Amino acid sequence: MKLESKKTAFDYVLLAGFCVLIVITVYPFVNVLAISLNDPMDTMRGINFVIPRKFTLSNYKYIFSENNMLQPMILSVIRTLVGTGLGVICTSMLAYVLSRKDFYFNKSFTIIFIVTMYVSGGMIPEYLLIMRTLRMGQNFWVYIIPGLIWVYNVILMRSFIEGMPMALQEAAKIDGANDFVIWYKIILPLCKPVLATVALFVAVGQWNSFMDTYLYARELPTLQYVLYEVMQSAEIKVDTHAASMGLVQNTVSPMSVRMAVTVVATVPILIVYPFLQKYFVGGMTLGAVKD
Repeated sequence: MKLESKKTAFDYVLLAGFCVLIVITVYPFVNVLAISLNDPMDTMRGINFVIPRKFTLSNYKYIFSENNMLQPMILSVIRTLVGTGLGVICTSMLAYVLSRKDFYFNKSFTIIFIVTMYVSGGMIPEYLLIMRTLRMGQNFWVYIIPGLIWVYNVILMRSFIEGMPMALQEAAKIDGANDFVIWYKIILPLCKPVLATVALFVAVGQWNSFMDTYLYARELPTLQYVLYEVMQSAEIKVDTHAASMGLVQNTVSPMSVRMAVTVVATVPILIVYPFLQKYFVGGMTLGAVKD
């Protein structure tokens, strides 16, 4: 009886702890959504809340009415789809090569790739390489090629592939399959969890990126860059009629616009994530068994 009572008390403690964690985790998102839907003048008072005190859609109207969002949104969607697809394919190819025991330089190349995670050439050499050497300025492929492969994703996928039985690849080779056939028909179908994980990482990176637009392709603005400009230019507006009467009326709050931009940028990822969640957890755990 004492043991059961102790277990019950411990369960209540765990439940209380998890409830606190849920509140801590969820509250910032709820607060952001509430501020984005709240009246700008009320938001400027600096009151924290979880529901809009004065509900309005003026912040979202300001974002979408002041700027042409259709073309940047289409470009961001295309960039995310193309970048994610090519990124997953190239990452899986490289990871498969590095996982092969019979590839003599696999450890050497792995070390070289890992070094790049800690040491980079810097922004200036990267800018000169992309703009002057490769001449990719104001080109759609500047969004795809420079970030085609991420070393972390390669290591994650390579570790996942190394955890597979080598007998599968050996049996395929005995049947006459080459490396491309093994990668396409054996490795990829078995890598669905880690492929979904890598796809989510790449998609989030592509969707959220705006610095490459700022540096290399301002003539091809993406949604994130336009939202960034909106957020930067969201100053306190003055009503001209009120100003002529000597009164100042704030029609836009930078904080409200910032929160609305955050919601617009986050919602697409929140919609996609539930469909990849089960693969995401499996890919992260199984891919971390080795290395």
